[in-house]
Amino acid sequence: MALREPVPYRFRWIPVRRHSGRGSLEVLDQLAGRPDRVLGGQGLVVVDRVLRALGAAHEGTVGVLLADGSEPGPVYYDVVSGAHMPSSTAWHAYDGRFSRPRATLLRGSCTCGWRGAAEYPLDRTTLPADQPLYEADVDLSGPIADYRAHLSVIRDGAVPLPAELTELLTELVRQLGGLAAEEPLVALKALADLRHVIARTGQDAAYEIVDRDVPIEEVAVALGTSTAAVRTYLNDYLH
Repeated sequence: MALREPVPYRFRWIPVRRHSGRGSLEVLDQLAGRPDRVLGGQGLVVVDRVLRALGAAHEGTVGVLLADGSEPGPVYYDVVSGAHMPSSTAWHAYDGRFSRPRATLLRGSCTCGWRGAAEYPLDRTTLPADQPLYEADVDLSGPIADYRAHLSVIRDGAVPLPAELTELLTELVRQLGGLAAEEPLVALKALADLRHVIARTGQDAAYEIVDRDVPIEEVAVALGTSTAAVRTYLNDYLH
């Protein structure tokens, strides 16, 4: 199965009562033993699409290499009918069956563009030729460990939130969660006011970053994300 390991912003879907498919995202990850280093804020409910993009910038997978050392593109699955042709970049899709590319090496991979230096051979002699890779007993511990090490570097470089601010955000989420269930109109009014505060404060902070000529790479490290995600994030406030 594809690797979906913890990322700097790991989310849990909180469903709204009686409304299937509706809900909010709550940030779960907190660096163990470091309550002051919370990426996104412990318990912070994320409703901004850009914050979700920031989190997605460091999602991990097990990457593959072919015999010629190249990294293959997506595997497309031919279907009998329909205009849409499904595809996959999961490591087990490259099993060589049905004219698909055949993976020979595995390595850690991240959506930010990072690729693990270590490469782990996929021993085909121990795998039945007609068996899908996701059904085989393949050791993924190496690529997973390398990806986790990559995340440790990202986390250590991220700017810490003050403990007082973390506590304030946690309490805010607790109160809003209760209001959403008991007093939904009050919760919506509070969220409307918060969106105004967030927009104004975010704009002030973004312009300050621009005025100080802070390198985009430095901002990306501070937020624990990629430069592409940061550009989108800042532009959302600036424009």
